[in-house]
Amino acid sequence: MNLDIDIESWPAGEWEALALRVAQACAAIAPELANPRLETSILFTSDEEVHALNREWRGRDKPTNVLSFPMLTREELLELAPEGPPQMLGDLALAHGTCVREAAEKGVPLEHHAAHLIVHGLLHLAGHDHETSEEDADKMEALEIAILANLGIADPYGDCD
Repeated sequence: MNLDIDIESWPAGEWEALALRVAQACAAIAPELANPRLETSILFTSDEEVHALNREWRGRDKPTNVLSFPMLTREELLELAPEGPPQMLGDLALAHGTCVREAAEKGVPLEHHAAHLIVHGLLHLAGHDHETSEEDADKMEALEIAILANLGIADPYGDCD
């Protein structure tokens, strides 16, 4: 997967390298994300920008931590041949202030929480959805845990019963 990464409203850091590592880890666990034709844009931006995007494109007038805008259905992704022109998987946008606050609340480094949110967003782009059923939520959570483990990041759901 090729990434187009834009960093605005985030402090200096290794955000691009983190996003690349996360994408590679996702491809190792979710093979549909390993297709070399896939392209994804990731925007590291402000809470205000994510709030505006959420309001404009989702009709939800509230901030959130990560937004996913898929451009392929899961079926299209699974049927995509590895040869051919680039194919846009979708866009992600991460909200800095919300990510910082949530990381602090969870007692984890910002980089670990940002990695989790990128994993979560990429799985949404791949057609996984935790809101459709408890079974789908469990499958998505298991994928997230496995991918994060490959990155050396602890289970973010470990303290949940």
